[in-house]
Amino acid sequence: MATKLYVGNLSYQTKDQDLNQVFAEVGNVTSAQVVTDRYTGESRGFGFVEMATEDEAQQAIAAINGRNVDGRALVVNESRPREGGGGGGSRGGGGGSRGGGGSYGGGGGYGGGGGGGRY
Repeated sequence: MATKLYVGNLSYQTKDQDLNQVFAEVGNVTSAQVVTDRYTGESRGFGFVEMATEDEAQQAIAAINGRNVDGRALVVNESRPREGGGGGGSRGGGGGSRGGGGSYGGGGGYGGGGGGGRY
C-alpha cells in the first residue's frame, strides 16, 4: 500500500518534478507535490511524496531526511492525517474567549464585591 511522506524545509524554488527526482533515487514514487499558496501560486516550503510501499517510504526517510537539496536540509517523515476538527475547534474557542470579555463587568474595579452581591 502506498505511504505518504511529509517533506519540509523545501527551497521555494523546488518544483514537483525536483521532489520526484530526489525520491525516485530510493524507490517508486507514486506522486510528488510541492504545496503552493492558493492566491500567489508560490511554494509554501513543504510538500508531500507518496511512495509505492511502506518499505520504500522508510528507506526514503532514512536516506533523505537531513539531505541538502537546493541549499536546504530536508525534513522527511511519515505524513499524519490532518485533524480538521482541531482547527475549527480552536476558532470556536477564540469566540468563547471574546464572550469571556463579559468578565469586563466583573473586572471593572467594583468587580469582586459587586459580583458577589448579585449571587
